[in-house]
Parts: sequence; structure tokens; C-alpha cells
Amino acid sequence: MEWILPIAGIIAAIAFLILCIGIVIVLLSVKKNLDHVAKTLDGVEGQIQGITRESTDLLHKTNRLAEDVQDKSARLNTVVDAVQGIGGTVNNLNSHVDRVTTSITQNIANNKDQIAQVVQWSNVAMEVADKWKMRKERRNAYDFSNQVVVNNDKEVFNNDTARYNNVDEDRINAGLHNK
Repeated sequence: MEWILPIAGIIAAIAFLILCIGIVIVLLSVKKNLDHVAKTLDGVEGQIQGITRESTDLLHKTNRLAEDVQDKSARLNTVVDAVQGIGGTVNNLNSHVDRVTTSITQNIANNKDQIAQVVQWSNVAMEVADKWKMRKERRNAYDFSNQVVVNNDKEVFNNDTARYNNVDEDRINAGLHNK
């Protein structure tokens, strides 16, 4: 039985060798995976730096935009205030126009008899003016045929066929002589 012990030692040594080879293979595989992870992390780190730069730029642009919006909002507030002032002015104007309209309506209602008299008198005056105009037209349309007309130079004209229309009444009275 003495031979079993050396065989057991050889078997243990072979088992230890197989175990060591297996561990080396596993460690080489782990090393390979860790190298791959390290390369990936290096790429991610570069991408994170790029994202960080872009995020910083975006934050600066956002801050500038926010300032611009605040500035424009402040300017817009002045415009809104001006529009409110205009609205107030228009409201005041409307109230004044309403008061004036009400006052005129009341004055018309209070003086409607006097207004009616004024309208009647103006109608009468227009009728008189129309009659006066018609009378003047009838005088100017008088037929002067077969009459002798003397002008300012004392010349005498006998006009049997002509009609004088729209002749100035003063000239007719001054220069007209019967035959």
C-alpha cells in the first residue's frame, strides 16, 4: 500500500495543475472582459465630457434667453400699461359723448316747439325765395320783339325777330323806348 500514497500525490498534483490551468483560463477571460470594460468606460468618459460641455453651453444659452425674455417682458409691460391708458381715455371720451348726446336730446325735447317754428319759418323763407326767383325769371323771359332798343351810346336798334332772354333788368329799363 505504499504505492497508493505516491499515486494519490500524483493525482493530487494533476488535479492541482488542472485547477491552476482552469483558474488561469478564467482569469484570462476576466482580464479580457475587464480590458473591454475599461475601453468602454474610456469612451463613455469622453462622451460624458462632450455632453457636459454641451450641457454647459445649453445652460448659458438658456440663461441668456431667460434674460432676453425678462427684458422683453418688461418692455411689453410698458406697452400694456400704455394700452390700458388708451382704454381709460376711450372710456372717458365715451362717457363725455354720452353726456353730450343726452344733453342734446334733452334740449331738443325741451325746445321742440321752438324747433318746429324754426322749421316752419325756414320752409316759408324757402318758398318766398323760390317765388322770387320764378318772378325774376318771368321778367327776364319777356319778349322784346318789334321794339326799339337804345343803348348807352344812343344808338337805336330795331329788332323784329329776335327775343331777348335773361337781359339785365336795369339795362332794359334804362335803354328801352317804345316805338
